Amino acid sequence: MTLLVFVPGLGQSHGGATRWLSVFGLSFQPSELLKIGFIIFLSAWLSDAKDKVKTFKYGFLPLLILFVITGAILLSQKDTDTLAIVVFSGLAVFLASGGQWKHVFISILIGVMSLTTIALTRPYVMNRITTFMNPSANALGSGYQIQQSLIAIGSGGLTGRGFGQSIQKFNFLPEPIGDSIFAVAGEEFGFLGATTIILIFVFFAFRGLKIAVNVPDSFGRLMVVGIVILVVSQAFVNIGAMVGVLPLSGITLPFFSHGGTALFMTLAEIGIILNISKSSKKQ
Repeated sequence: MTLLVFVPGLGQSHGGATRWLSVFGLSFQPSELLKIGFIIFLSAWLSDAKDKVKTFKYGFLPLLILFVITGAILLSQKDTDTLAIVVFSGLAVFLASGGQWKHVFISILIGVMSLTTIALTRPYVMNRITTFMNPSANALGSGYQIQQSLIAIGSGGLTGRGFGQSIQKFNFLPEPIGDSIFAVAGEEFGFLGATTIILIFVFFAFRGLKIAVNVPDSFGRLMVVGIVILVVSQAFVNIGAMVGVLPLSGITLPFFSHGGTALFMTLAEIGIILNISKSSKKQ
């Protein structure tokens, strides 16, 4: 389904990337479905492999193949951010299933080498890295969004300007209801409000992983771990980009950013966690 974005008449482009399907006037981002599909498939495979997950053939090799297939699809539509989230979540599921740390380190090494190659061959990736290293070098160009984001968060002070009183969201901050929603929240609710948002995701992570510990079957446990890491890592990649500690990304902030597909799929993922939690209590 994700590959359908390259079919003329179906694929829809925005901001130089082709990531959406347009059907009957409605847009849909299939990579959101790809993320949860990846977690479900990987969890099913690793739970079936059981103790064999520690081996190269039944553990690390399938993981590597899934990363390569998913990476090829996502990189073809210039979606390195989603790929990073998928890889991070996949490694978490792999470790939770009993995978070996040496295989994880090999995966990280391959990932670093791949990222270097991508940065050298794809100018937009290299541009993000150079902007991250020195955002003030091109303050009106590639560094514009991070500069405006820092201004918004900094001007919020301790308690913020007040709900709906953000100034930066009007003609200054790009994507104020999408990628930059955390910066708007920081300006309107200040340090206390921004910290509260972070703590909400921390609480979500602890609560989700606690549910995973109590799930009796390995498939359900791995799926909960994968979904929790999927949501939380996406949140902190977005927040990290807005405060300048990570390269700028096109990742939205779960539950906060505007976007029908992302919100729908995130709620569906939470529904899966709650269903597994309910079923485990019955057992």
